[in-house]
Amino acid sequence: MFQPTMFQEDRIEVMHKMMAEHPFATVVSAATGGLSEDHIPLVLHGGPTKKGCLRGHVAAANPLWRDTEGKIQILAVFSGPQSYVTASWYPSKQTDGKVVPTWNYVVVHAHGTLRFERESQWLIDHLAELTSRHESSRAAPWVVSDAPDAFIASQLKGLVGFEVEIKSLLGSWKRSQNKKATDRQGVALGLVSQDNNEAAAVSRLVQDRSKD
Repeated sequence: MFQPTMFQEDRIEVMHKMMAEHPFATVVSAATGGLSEDHIPLVLHGGPTKKGCLRGHVAAANPLWRDTEGKIQILAVFSGPQSYVTASWYPSKQTDGKVVPTWNYVVVHAHGTLRFERESQWLIDHLAELTSRHESSRAAPWVVSDAPDAFIASQLKGLVGFEVEIKSLLGSWKRSQNKKATDRQGVALGLVSQDNNEAAAVSRLVQDRSKD
C-alpha cells in the first residue's frame, strides 16, 4: 500500500480500535495459484505480539480451504469511514483556485499467517463470540444456544475456522492533513452538511488533531 508519511497511522491501539469497529474485512491470498478475495467478518484477539491475531471462518467448499495446504500468507483489508471531498469546500478556491477534489478515507492492512481450525468447540466458541459482539446491544440478542444442538452440529460440518497471527499492520488515515487549517475546516463543515453518517464520521476525523 502506498503510504505518504503525512497519512501514515502507526499506533497499534488506534488501528485495533478501527478494526474492531469495522470488522468486515476483505481477505486476499495467492495460495490457490492466483489472487483470491473473500469478504469475512473477523474477530480481533490478543496474540503472541502486540499486533494481535484475527479469527474467522469460511465455508468448507471455499477454495481457500479446499485447495490449499499448510500455513497461508494473507492480507486482510479493513475499510473505515470514507467520503468524496469536493474542491468547492476549500475557502482557498475563492482566492487562487489552486485546489482539486480528493477522497478522504481510513484503511488498515493486516498481513499475517493463516492456519485452519476444524475442532468443533473452537468453532462454537468463535461463533458465540462473533454473534455476541454484534447481538449484545439488541433488546433480545440471539445466541448460539437458541438453535437446537443437532442443527448447530450440522451447520458446523460446513464450516472451517481459521486464525491469523498478524505480522504487520499498516494504517492510512487520509483526513486532509495536507491542507491548511481554513481548508480543513471547510472540509469538516462540508462533510457534515451531507446529512450522511459516514461523511459525518470523516468530518470528525478531519477535526481530530491528535496526530497532525
